[in-house]
Amino acid sequence: MATRADTITLICDLLDPLPITTKKMFGEYALYLDTKVVAFVTDDVLRLKVTSVTDDRLTDDMLGEAYPGSKDYWCIEVDLLEDRDWAIDLVRRTAEALPVPPPKKPRKR
Repeated sequence: MATRADTITLICDLLDPLPITTKKMFGEYALYLDTKVVAFVTDDVLRLKVTSVTDDRLTDDMLGEAYPGSKDYWCIEVDLLEDRDWAIDLVRRTAEALPVPPPKKPRKR
């Protein structure tokens, strides 16, 4: 099941004022904070990258694949994001814990 566009709109609204951008990929979405991919949204569920960030609300039963064969992500249902202060802080801290991506090489022509 592909993620609905209104789910992406809702997630971005709940994470406002973070400068979140999205990119559609194979019917699902990648969420960027600045230049870093911090999460994917698949099947209408936010799947936040696992980093050194810890939080009492993140429990082992929330770990799962974003797609078959992927590494584990924190699977965060939209209702948890309604605690906006918590969600914004969690996504911001996750982005801070991720390395800066290397610059993209220009495509060969």
